[in-house]
Amino acid sequence: MRNKVTIVGAGNVGASCAQRIVEAGLADVALVDIVEGLPQGKALDLAEAAPIVGVDCRVSGTNDYAETAGSDIIVVTSGLARQPGMSRDDLLLKNAGIVRAVVEQAAPLSPGAILIVVTNPLDAMCQVALDASGFPAERVIGMAGVLDSARFRAFIAMELGVSVASTSAFVLGGHGDAMVPLPRLSSVGGVPLTAVMDAARIERLVERTRNGGAEVVALLKSGSAYYAPAASVYRMVDAILGDRHEILPCSVLVRGEYGIDGVFLGVPVRLGRQGIEQIVEIELTADEQGALRASASAVRELVAKLVPAAAPA
Repeated sequence: MRNKVTIVGAGNVGASCAQRIVEAGLADVALVDIVEGLPQGKALDLAEAAPIVGVDCRVSGTNDYAETAGSDIIVVTSGLARQPGMSRDDLLLKNAGIVRAVVEQAAPLSPGAILIVVTNPLDAMCQVALDASGFPAERVIGMAGVLDSARFRAFIAMELGVSVASTSAFVLGGHGDAMVPLPRLSSVGGVPLTAVMDAARIERLVERTRNGGAEVVALLKSGSAYYAPAASVYRMVDAILGDRHEILPCSVLVRGEYGIDGVFLGVPVRLGRQGIEQIVEIELTADEQGALRASASAVRELVAKLVPAAAPA
């Protein structure tokens, strides 16, 4: 049986996700949006590209969730995008309602699916999706760590003038201003980052990573990043559908790991066909652990604010 991925939201992120998944031949894709004609038009455009790139995956566009039934993965990208001067947290209440409505319609039609949440503020939206779906926590995953780590790697490569393939980076915590890049566990050509850069240069790259999304928003002036987020989703979908048991940083519900309980947070996890197979714990310094706890507290504050808005009507 062919794999099937539903992508909710046919904007830049959703459409770019669909393109990557279809052109890699990973799965058939159902692209969903409330705007009539938008998902249908983008799906048709992708279908017409299939003979050129040589893939036979089917892509459909729809305004009806019935066409999403039987999906292996549901990717939630729908929501309001950030505008210049707006933080991820500013989107909290409006996007909580959108994510809940999406998940309540999509999840019952694909009861065995894995949810990948992309909508910001990411970690809080994962909590909304978990509550709305009734899925086990192992099947609700936020896309954040892959993106944040990729941004850190890109900035390291730019700074040193080396190939991104030579870089490795580690970013934990919430997908926001309190994320926790870990220079001690990042490297260039296998050499620790702390051995090839001084503290000031490293701190500059750490801050640029924390503000990576805002930097793109400020340059675009309308809308937010989508190429890198879409590539991050693709990497996760590939790991899951390929049952690769690949270790990637994702936002998941931690239940005692890292001494933190009951909150979605970016940590290394092993991904396979059933979703999260294992949360990988690494030894942190006291400062790193403190920063991770502070990041978890920031996520908790957001979740506490959205409880009334996220509750069923």
